[in-house]
Amino acid sequence: MPFGVMTFISCESSESKKENEEVVSTSEEEMTKYIDQLDLALAQNSSWFSHWSVKVGAFEGSDFTLVLTDSIDPMEMPEKNPILIDDPLFPYQLLHPSGNGTMDLYSYKVEVSENIDKPFLNPDSEVIWYRKDGMKERLLFMGPSGMFEEGVWLNEKEFLVLGYFQDDFGFRPMAWLIDVENHLLRQFRLEKTTPEYDSESYINQKIKLVDLS
Repeated sequence: MPFGVMTFISCESSESKKENEEVVSTSEEEMTKYIDQLDLALAQNSSWFSHWSVKVGAFEGSDFTLVLTDSIDPMEMPEKNPILIDDPLFPYQLLHPSGNGTMDLYSYKVEVSENIDKPFLNPDSEVIWYRKDGMKERLLFMGPSGMFEEGVWLNEKEFLVLGYFQDDFGFRPMAWLIDVENHLLRQFRLEKTTPEYDSESYINQKIKLVDLS
């Protein structure tokens, strides 16, 4: 999948695709809907928006370009959410609007356990949906060239992820819109970049209950 993001099963095919995406054709009505959803996500994640505005300048939903539409193979497997109420990452679980489990962006990224003296960040990132029925869906995975930094449920079937990716032009904010009901992914890139970015800066700001310094 372009930009180094892949679902669990699409690793091989992603490498064969060209590095730079082309703009995906979509209707004006659809694009207006996506822009509204992006603006809503930015408003609800004001800390992330402010963090990146300092880096690349002011932006809004209309500054993002839809560059990829693809299906997701979630590779369902039985696994209950291991992040319980006494876990330091529990406050950062993103609850489904109707109670169908939680979305998890951080337990894979932030390595915390009794056997580790100091928490650290894994180089890779993933987005996991722990459903209420005890099933786990791995929806997105990305290597060390980027990170999933924030997420928000837009409604019962759509979840939007905010983060960044580093390409030849620098570090750029990205957004991934996931339709969890139909297992569809839409990927958006911001047409602004910054030449330098501390990859841990937002997570260090976000995760207050885990000392990563």
